[in-house]
Amino acid sequence: MTIGAAVALIYGALTIIGGMIGYFKSRSKASIISGSIAGFLLILSGLIQLQGQPWGLLLGLAITLGLIIIFGIRFNKTRQYMPAGLMTFLGAVVFAVMLSQLRK
Repeated sequence: MTIGAAVALIYGALTIIGGMIGYFKSRSKASIISGSIAGFLLILSGLIQLQGQPWGLLLGLAITLGLIIIFGIRFNKTRQYMPAGLMTFLGAVVFAVMLSQLRK
């Protein structure tokens, strides 16, 4: 298992869990829908990477970059670390790790 696949799987699971928490805390259907879709796509990218397909890493990078942008904008507006700041930071770390795998 590559590190890119591992971080995609973990970040995907965290994104789904975060969407569920957002739904249960504030009944936000947008949180559970967007968290589930983004998380599923990240997990899919990790599974594709495990099969040796290079486009799985590109999919993971694209989804992660989208999440960084969305949560970065939200963090800029609210200045609240949870969840926007945490997801922006985690996304940046995941993006950096995946990007390092792209160069190999």
